[in-house]
Amino acid sequence: MFAAAVDQGATILNVPDTVGYTLPNEFSDLVRKVRDRVVGDRTDITISVHCHNDLGLAVANSLAAVTAGARQIECTVNGIGERAGNASLEEVVMALNVRADRLPFETRINTSEIYSTSQLLSRTIGFGVQPNKAIVGRNAFAHEAGIHQHGVISNPLCYEIMTPESVGVPANELVLGKHSGRHALALRYEELGYTLTREELDTAYHRFTNLADRKKRIYEQDLLSLIAGDSANVQPAAISNSDQYVQAAVA
Repeated sequence: MFAAAVDQGATILNVPDTVGYTLPNEFSDLVRKVRDRVVGDRTDITISVHCHNDLGLAVANSLAAVTAGARQIECTVNGIGERAGNASLEEVVMALNVRADRLPFETRINTSEIYSTSQLLSRTIGFGVQPNKAIVGRNAFAHEAGIHQHGVISNPLCYEIMTPESVGVPANELVLGKHSGRHALALRYEELGYTLTREELDTAYHRFTNLADRKKRIYEQDLLSLIAGDSANVQPAAISNSDQYVQAAVA
């Protein structure tokens, strides 16, 4: 069928996985056969692929197809599409960008516009991406584990294979929770304008871990409350056990 289409002048051959059933090795074999048996040495014919995500393999299949000779990928922002969706544009683009050592191909996509484009689409269709969505999800550059936070503070590339800025996200986020460590807590206090001594940090961290066991989210007002009795710049304030903001009077 592809050969007949080429005989009639077709220059783009689309190989679809419409129901998202194919595995990457199967899909790359199929694309390679089309390239070898139909396209050959011709440079005026482009193999295109269209993959669905029913098994969560749309991006993997698309990238496998590229290594086999495909030069056009049909994809969508945020991976939206029928049923489980289509290949995610941001994942495909950043995989090619980050792994250029194995995938030496260019897309001419301005990656710094990826996040804002994702947000625009979410607002337009009234449906946001899941928090753990690769590249554009809320948690994509968020770190709560203490050892991860320490590594990111020392060198972001310890736990990030791309920078938030490279896809248009303002910065990585250190999420303060019960798994956080002293380094992240000290950094947050510095951002709030307080440099704590080692003893003050130990005291604040002990209070912080006790609070984190009772509260899901820790707000800036909570952090001020933790040092309220120890700082001349902050008046004492009670610590709430609810998820509401704790008000701290700052002189």
